[in-house]
Amino acid sequence: QVHLAESGGGLVQAGGSLRLSCAASGRTFSYLTMGWFRQAPGKDREFVSAINWSGGGTNYADSVKGRFTISRDNAKNTVYLQMNSLKPEDTAVYYCAASDTPTPHEYEYDYWGQGTQVTVSS
Repeated sequence: QVHLAESGGGLVQAGGSLRLSCAASGRTFSYLTMGWFRQAPGKDREFVSAINWSGGGTNYADSVKGRFTISRDNAKNTVYLQMNSLKPEDTAVYYCAASDTPTPHEYEYDYWGQGTQVTVSS
C-alpha cells in the first residue's frame, strides 16, 4: 500500500508559478513510477506528467510542455511538479499517482492522493 499526500496548491495570477509536492509513504518509493494528473470542473481527469523510478525518464502532456517540470527526490520519498507561466486553463485539482508499472497507462496507476486545488486567475 502507498499513501500519497499532495501539497503546494493555491491561488496564483496568470503568468505566475507554483510548485506542487507529493510525499509518499508505505512502500519503497524509488521503485515507483510517479505521475501527476488534473481534473478541471466539468471535465475528465487528464494526464499532466510522469517520471520513472530513477528520474531519468519524463513525459508531459502537450498542453504543459515547456512550462511544467516534474522531478523526484527518492531520498525524501517526494515527487514535485514545478509549474511556471501558469494560465487560467491550468485551473484544476491536481492529483499525484503512483504505479508499479514502468510506463503505465492511466488505469495502471494504483495509488492516488486526495488532490490539491490550483486556481489561476486572469
